[in-house]
Amino acid sequence: MKKRGFYKNFFSIYILLVLQNVLTLSVNLTDNIMLGAYSEISLSGVTAVNQIQFIFQQMLSAFAEGAVILGSQYFGKKDTGSIKKIGNVAMRFGIGIALILFGIVTFFPIPVMHIFTTETAIVKEGCVYLSIIRFTYLFFAVTTILLATLRTVQIVKIALMLSIVTLVVNYGINYTLIFGRFGAPRLGVTGAAIGTLVARILECGIVIFYSIKKEKILDLKFRNYFQQMDREIIADYGKVTRPMFLVQSLWGINTALQTVILGHMTARAIAANSVASNLFLLVKSAAVGACSTASVIIGKAVGEGDGVQVIRYSKQLQKLFLAIGICSGVTLYFLRIPILGIYNLSEETRAMANSFLIILSAVCVGMSYQMPTNNGIIRGGGSPQIVAKIDIISIWGIVLPISFLAAFVFKASPQIVVCCLNADQWFKCVPAFLIVNYGKWIRKLTR
Repeated sequence: MKKRGFYKNFFSIYILLVLQNVLTLSVNLTDNIMLGAYSEISLSGVTAVNQIQFIFQQMLSAFAEGAVILGSQYFGKKDTGSIKKIGNVAMRFGIGIALILFGIVTFFPIPVMHIFTTETAIVKEGCVYLSIIRFTYLFFAVTTILLATLRTVQIVKIALMLSIVTLVVNYGINYTLIFGRFGAPRLGVTGAAIGTLVARILECGIVIFYSIKKEKILDLKFRNYFQQMDREIIADYGKVTRPMFLVQSLWGINTALQTVILGHMTARAIAANSVASNLFLLVKSAAVGACSTASVIIGKAVGEGDGVQVIRYSKQLQKLFLAIGICSGVTLYFLRIPILGIYNLSEETRAMANSFLIILSAVCVGMSYQMPTNNGIIRGGGSPQIVAKIDIISIWGIVLPISFLAAFVFKASPQIVVCCLNADQWFKCVPAFLIVNYGKWIRKLTR
């Protein structure tokens, strides 16, 4: 594929994936902004619950990306039968983890909330939100795995359309129920949870209908998900997914621990971090989209068996990642001022959130290179184990110990702690560059 064709293929997938991810995150951001205008305590309670949701999303992401990496190589071989078998295995794991999490938060809501904060008012609001939001887990798992299965064969438009519908529905219900508009009761966090639940049910229903009735490349049927799982596919899927599941779970816990660390430093830091991290995640969609796109393109090329083309693609992608990083950092820096103006925050909380966003603007640049290189190119090329080692060493061997010391031993400011918590986004650029350009990371996973 010539450069012009390569870039056309990349952006045809990338733009849709970024928009879809932005709209998906906007569902949580809608809750966040509206609750920020409603009450700072409500905002902090929902933020704590959303850390649980984030860990869950990271686990689901491992199952979904495992299906994409393995399935993309089979797509390169034009073997759609194996892709359907992979989707079946991924769906079983996704639903399983959703049911486990549902059980934990149902029977132990207060202990779970106490992990993130000891403020009684925040725990109370969080438990109210959690009592409803837990019902979204199963629907979200089914949606995530089905969309990943479709992405394997480069079907991404449905995800964007789905996100638009979900955002509109969630926004409408939130506005009505959080503030009590149009004669509805003023429900606060309960209204936000109801809006998200209805949106998740709707998007799940739409993607099931599309996958079973409209999609033609895979020709999915309900019976595909009730058939006995293929042992060889389970073994291959497990090899790809295990290191990813470990890393994604640890990454989710690491992100949640940021709230734990900052929340135990000062209650004001929870709200400030909530505002900053939600906007950061929105801008981070550019890097996440690059990850997913690179994984599909590289995986398909590996499946086709053209090693020279894989290397050429990897070099072109790295240039794109740098450009995306610079644009993302500049965007976050200038977006922070109008977005902060929406929130009903104290001056101290607003100033802290502003300083967090300035730090994260710089973080965006390094993250947008290393994350797509590691999780898109190297992992998509069949070497998730390499990425797992880098992440485990950097997060658990360096970042978290330094951050705990800074927060609780040296009593550093929340701004310094945020720098420590995100330092890996820069220093992981070094191994990413060396491995992808000089290491051996291309591995065929198909039989």
